[in-house]
Amino acid sequence: MADVRVALVGAGRMGAFHGETLARRLPGAALAAVVDPVPGAAQALVDRLGAGVAATDPAQVLADPAVDAIAIASPARTHADLVVAAAAAGKHVFCEKPMALTPAEADRAIKAAGAAGVVLQVGFNRRFAADWAAARALLDAGELGTPRLLRSLTRDPGGFDPSRVPPHTIFLETLIHDFDTVAFLNPGAAAVEVYATADALVEPAWRDRGLQDTAVVMITFDNGATAVVEACFEAAYGYDVRGEVFGSSGMATMGDGRRTAMVFSGSAGRSVDTARSDQELLHDAYVAELAAFAAAVRGAAPTPVGGEDARAALAIATAAIESVRTHRPVRIDEVA
Repeated sequence: MADVRVALVGAGRMGAFHGETLARRLPGAALAAVVDPVPGAAQALVDRLGAGVAATDPAQVLADPAVDAIAIASPARTHADLVVAAAAAGKHVFCEKPMALTPAEADRAIKAAGAAGVVLQVGFNRRFAADWAAARALLDAGELGTPRLLRSLTRDPGGFDPSRVPPHTIFLETLIHDFDTVAFLNPGAAAVEVYATADALVEPAWRDRGLQDTAVVMITFDNGATAVVEACFEAAYGYDVRGEVFGSSGMATMGDGRRTAMVFSGSAGRSVDTARSDQELLHDAYVAELAAFAAAVRGAAPTPVGGEDARAALAIATAAIESVRTHRPVRIDEVA
């Protein structure tokens, strides 16, 4: 079967990783093109990877009949419009999170993909990480019983520029992963109410300019389960992603941030080496999500995380933003 030829939109940090996966790590897929409006950015990535052609306008690749799909890794504000444009061109779509910034935008993207009959997959990579996939398998097998309490957290390694953080980034681009995770680990349930708090604790001088770099969110589901998720933009020890499901028949915990299982014992005590970036900690999950996308494009299996999943996580994020603004719990049906 011929390779799935994918055009990458966005040659930044995440785009470059996806581009390398398509060009070098994933049999059955090929990097057909790289698109980026920054002069020279696409060409530099094409030259480094030795694959694809460079372009500055997505329209150039959407009109190319040799392109089967696009992978969107451009800024979040561009995602929904690119999904709609790709669907109109008959291209399958892999879109980095968030798929959209508002529920209305999400609905427009989902409708466009459905009308065109194209695959729409969203980059919620934790579903493809071994720990999280194993926990879901336990849930599906009934080993954990009914979920009662769930936890998920994201702590970035720091070093961010507060002047380049758009409003509500912590909810729309960081915690959006955790919102999807707790939904993934509470299958069949829907979020009904959200209470959130957020502040600038890493960069307090930016608080009055709207920065939110630390947040905690409590989510109530319609099956009675409660989830607590948290995020912070700075962890001194590296990149930290963890999860927990406590059910009626047991508990599963996921993630510990270690590079390896090795523990060093020396004169200063015991220590472990921790991952320093998302691409290091979740390398295999990033590759696996694109492998699942390529399989869905070939028709081998349905996409495991589609537009409706992205919309559900976005609805929680929207409610969390409103909760912080109003200092009260917010029902999902108020914002979605």
